[in-house]
Amino acid sequence: MNVTLRKIGNSEGVILPKELLDRHNLHAGDTLLLIEEGNELKLRPISEDPEAFEKKMQIARERMKKYETAYRVLAK
Repeated sequence: MNVTLRKIGNSEGVILPKELLDRHNLHAGDTLLLIEEGNELKLRPISEDPEAFEKKMQIARERMKKYETAYRVLAK
């Protein structure tokens, strides 16, 4: 599928065809991850599940507390 890079305000962007958006259940405002692999660009939807995010943050807080001393030494 070919798409054209277009001027959008002060930026440039790609307009994705409606059929593609429908097939992947994408809507305006959805967040996509742009992955650069060599000469290829890939877009991947990011599902922002609030519960999953909070679970990840809880794990991060636990690890930060557990290794607080090591982090302080490394930060010097």
